[in-house]
Amino acid sequence: MRSRLPRSRPPARPASARGRSPYRGYLYVLPAFAVYVAFAVLPALHTAYLSLFEWDGVTLGDWVGLGNYQEILQDAILRRSVFNALVLVVFFSFVPIVLGLGMTGLLARYRRPGMGAYRFLFMLPQVVPLVAVGVTWRWLYGDDGLVNQALGAVGLDGVTRAWLGDFGAALIAVGLVGTWVLSGLCMMLFLSGVQKVDPSLYEAARLDGAGPLREFVSVTLPHLRGELAVAMTVTTVAALASFDIVYVTTNGGPGEQTTVPGLLVYRLAFSEGKVGLAAALAVVLGLLILAIVYLINRLSRSES
Repeated sequence: MRSRLPRSRPPARPASARGRSPYRGYLYVLPAFAVYVAFAVLPALHTAYLSLFEWDGVTLGDWVGLGNYQEILQDAILRRSVFNALVLVVFFSFVPIVLGLGMTGLLARYRRPGMGAYRFLFMLPQVVPLVAVGVTWRWLYGDDGLVNQALGAVGLDGVTRAWLGDFGAALIAVGLVGTWVLSGLCMMLFLSGVQKVDPSLYEAARLDGAGPLREFVSVTLPHLRGELAVAMTVTTVAALASFDIVYVTTNGGPGEQTTVPGLLVYRLAFSEGKVGLAAALAVVLGLLILAIVYLINRLSRSES
């Protein structure tokens, strides 16, 4: 005779949970989503709409369709601004990441008293407003600034020049300011990633006879893929959307040597009354940033 065992019943849901909709949780994110749509999505769509008009910001605009985008492709100054922004990516992104990795390798392996002070000094540029950074470096790059004084002190008087007014050196000088600002940020991101590395991996590498460089490449670097993706994204966006440093130091000069899309959007919209063309350039810049960020994320996922 088959024995009858009492069947276990699933625990009854609390009375407060009965009748709840599974979509009720979305109500908690609705206020933040509404703010995002109101202040990010709708302005972006409105900018794309304005890019289809020739409009001075006051009178009625004239429909030109894709005419503003054609002008961006044909105008040498607009093309040059995009090229300058891509050059700044090297100084704002590639060089700070390399320097940040180097400083991380040194600070993570050779721990000494006072490491907190080093981190504070490297992170200080992130605390100082970029306008103040631009004013300071404009003085440093001046004819009688500290840069020329240092070069003269070591016998390199022939190299001294008005760095921000030199056609061949202005863009590089502005790029080095971005390198100084973002290197500390990259270092702090990488140092936070090093904290999650198992110390036993370093011990095993040292027992195998790995030197500092081999230890960094084989142990530290593979564990920093996520931080590398974040650093590349943040610094690339900072380079392509740069405005304040360029505006304060050179205002796009000499000539158009340091003109970048962000500065040109400001000029077209508020100085020259070409709001439609400025909106088109802003759309192109936004799409370029999205494409590069998407590529970075895809590469980081494929490597992981």
